Amino acid sequence: MPRYHALGKIPPKRHTVFKNKKGGLYQEELFGTAGFAGMSSLIYHLHPPTVVSEVKQIKDLTPKIAVEKNMKALSFKGFSLKPEEDYLKSRKTLFVNNDLHIGLAAPKQFSKDYFYRNSDTDEMLFIHIGSGTLQTMYGDLEFKYGDYLIIPKGTTYQIDFHTDENRILYIESFSPIFSPNRYRNNFGQFLEHSPFCERDFRLPKNLKTHDEKGTFKILSKKQGLLWEYTHSYHPFDVIGWDGFNYPYAFSIHDFEPITGRIHMPPPIHQQWEAAGFVVCSFVPRMYDYHPDSVPAPYHHSNIDSEEILYYVDGDFMSRNNIEKGQITLHPGGIPHGPHPGAIERSVGKKETSELAVMIDPFRPVMITEEALKLKVDDYYKSWVK
Repeated sequence: MPRYHALGKIPPKRHTVFKNKKGGLYQEELFGTAGFAGMSSLIYHLHPPTVVSEVKQIKDLTPKIAVEKNMKALSFKGFSLKPEEDYLKSRKTLFVNNDLHIGLAAPKQFSKDYFYRNSDTDEMLFIHIGSGTLQTMYGDLEFKYGDYLIIPKGTTYQIDFHTDENRILYIESFSPIFSPNRYRNNFGQFLEHSPFCERDFRLPKNLKTHDEKGTFKILSKKQGLLWEYTHSYHPFDVIGWDGFNYPYAFSIHDFEPITGRIHMPPPIHQQWEAAGFVVCSFVPRMYDYHPDSVPAPYHHSNIDSEEILYYVDGDFMSRNNIEKGQITLHPGGIPHGPHPGAIERSVGKKETSELAVMIDPFRPVMITEEALKLKVDDYYKSWVK
């Protein structure tokens, strides 16, 4: 990802006259990044997307840092986060550095009083509990348990949650999020040994053109500040678009695990990458099949990265007493490994049903005040027998 996609009506050549039924022109917008050198889409609006009647600053969303420098293994009970009525208010950032922010959200709904746009970062939403529809000017994306939603920087969206119980792990990335280069050929096509292919990615569909004039509030985050933009036309007034820059979905259940005779290193689980971090998907799989293999991971030191694991479902064989929604943080520079008894328990086992998301930032993360509200006491002592 990404790959070329188009929906709706577009002219045969870009930047040419494209008339509506009344003889006027559709309004063309290039939605792109990296100063016209990055990914982009060409979008055709009914009305200019620039008609703004009011702009005001709402509040500062900069996370409050509690621990700037950490060398202690930590754990957090994610499901202890209390649900809140609205999506934006429910988002709680837990870990930050200059490459990414990581947080949790437990919204009951997404208020229809506003649209949201993150102008700072790409967003990755991992859906742990709940289902719904991500609505953008590109069309709709249906989502459910186990889905990753990738939302490019600057995309205006709403979410129609189908239930009032929703739990989301999110990443805000200050650089674009891609699948690993090693799984693609020179033309961008996924190779035969890739643990996923083009068929596994779900692209926007069901484009709806809203020809509405009124008062439409878009809450936009830029440099950590939340701004309220009041637009005179509905932001989803798109008649058609094409290009490479748009939101899409991928289910963790469609990740095909790579296995071997002896224990394979964590990069085999890699799903995503960006500047400064990678994201891995741990999914149910057969264990190693050498007759003397030890399926549990060997002790290892994260010299060059932090390791943040979000536990989704199943029995994670290398950890004791882990709950759904729990997070572990193993800082770079010190060794960590299976809990006492985990190595012995793994010998002779044929398969695992674990489901987890691992985030490896290549620079240390700072820990927020919101994270400390979920902290497990003395997790770093859990290897003491």
